[in-house]
This record gives sequence, C-alpha cells and structure tokens, in this order.
Amino acid sequence: MKYLVVSDNHGDRNILVDIADFWRHKVDGMFHCGDSELEVTDELWHQFVVVKGNCDYNPKYETECVINSGDNRIYMTHGHLFNVNMGLTSLSYSAHEKNATIVLYGHTHKLLAAMADNILYVNPGSISQPRGTYSHLKTYAIIETNDGEIKVDYYDRSHHLIEELSVVFPR
Repeated sequence: MKYLVVSDNHGDRNILVDIADFWRHKVDGMFHCGDSELEVTDELWHQFVVVKGNCDYNPKYETECVINSGDNRIYMTHGHLFNVNMGLTSLSYSAHEKNATIVLYGHTHKLLAAMADNILYVNPGSISQPRGTYSHLKTYAIIETNDGEIKVDYYDRSHHLIEELSVVFPR
C-alpha cells in the first residue's frame, strides 16, 4: 500500500491541488494532518482524508480518524491535542488504544519518521512553513508498506525525492 501524507499548508490551496494532481492514481490514499485553513466543504477534500488542526476553526472537521487500509490501521490527528511539541507519549497512548499500526500527525512543522512498539509515527513536516533542522525544506511524505518493510520518503514542493531523508523500517 502507498499513502501520501501532507500537513500544515496554512491556506496555500494551490500546493495541495498540485500534489493531488501529481499523485492521483499513484497512491492508495491521501491524508492531510490539519492546519489547511480551507473550508470544510472545499471540493479538494473529496481526494483527501483530513482532520482538524489548531488553525482550522470549522467544528465540522474531525479531530482524529482511524482508517483501515489493507493490513494497516492508520490513526491520524493534528497533534496539538496531544502536546506533540513536547514528545509523543500522549499520542502513543492514543495510538495503542486505537490499535494503530501507522500514526500520522502534524502541528510541529518538523518532519519525523520513527518506529516504536511496532507502530510507525510519521510527521510529514510542513508543506508551507517548515521548522527545525529541515526548516529549509517544505515537505510531504510518501509511505509505502509491504509484507517485509515500511518505507518513508520525503518530497519537496516540486515533487523531488529528498533521498537523504528516506528511511526503511522492518515490519
């Protein structure tokens, strides 16, 4: 299975359209981890699974979701309600409660791919306002799972693979 994960575009609708157009028919699912600042009724959301971020004010956005896809159980939330700026402990508790195999979140604007207790945690970074070590890279992630491994790749706004950020985890 192959998934696209993007977050924190903060009003830049055009980049989401570009990413969706580029990856349509190439991935099994597209996920947005919040802080889009787009209307909940935006037609673009027909292509994405989306959650509410702290800058998304419409109460019709869900704060979290769980999606079963193949043999993956994907749990997505923005992360602000779990204080992810201070670590993943609270998010990890929720992931275990949801029996997640993959956790997607944003909020920090810092990309991350990590495996803990057989759960993959992915933050795609921010496609518009990155922070931290890779603050010069506006990124989104592609997760590819198969029977033996899980691969996480990061791409820039021009859809170029950032090879030095690629990581593979045994399954």
